[in-house]
Amino acid sequence: MFTAGTLSADRTTTKPLSLGTMNVRDFVGLALSPIRLSLLGRAAEGTIDVAAIAAGHRVAERTVLVELGKLRSAGLIDGNNHLVRARLREVAMALPQDPPIDPELVGEGWTSEEADVLARFFSGDRLVGIPAARAKRLVVLERLAQEFEPGVRYQEPEVNFRLQLFHPDYAALRRYLVDEGLMTRAEGVYWRTGGRYLVTETPTE
Repeated sequence: MFTAGTLSADRTTTKPLSLGTMNVRDFVGLALSPIRLSLLGRAAEGTIDVAAIAAGHRVAERTVLVELGKLRSAGLIDGNNHLVRARLREVAMALPQDPPIDPELVGEGWTSEEADVLARFFSGDRLVGIPAARAKRLVVLERLAQEFEPGVRYQEPEVNFRLQLFHPDYAALRRYLVDEGLMTRAEGVYWRTGGRYLVTETPTE
């Protein structure tokens, strides 16, 4: 018979599964159960109330206890019903990591703060997201503007092609570049009118 209310600490121990036995896909499959997610959330708060979780999911308390056992076996919840944060970090470290920004995208002329913004929003040579904050978005837009040579006129398909090399929403990027004065548009033709310019020194004889 299972007692309703807050689950008391179970002193029995189970051997945690290593990442060699439970890969990241297994972890995702394990965690993405509504009942197990509730158990992980309650464990993070420090108290697991089996009766409350069972009532919330309209299942028997025995079902909740079975799901708790799976989380313990995976090493995600310990015998005191606490979340094992070190185990979560271990799984997180095994997740595929996005490559850092291509160093060629960050040349000279950027402050350390601007370089940090670029590093946050670029992975490799791709823009992984358009910043919502205008100040950060301006830094990204200035970098994209450098893909267009000053004094050169570009047809709209050319602008679209260059921008979609960085991000699929080229229309939004094109609009932002014009709205921020980094590029000007007239009759379907675009040219660069803003942003910083890299000055190349001519060697003296």
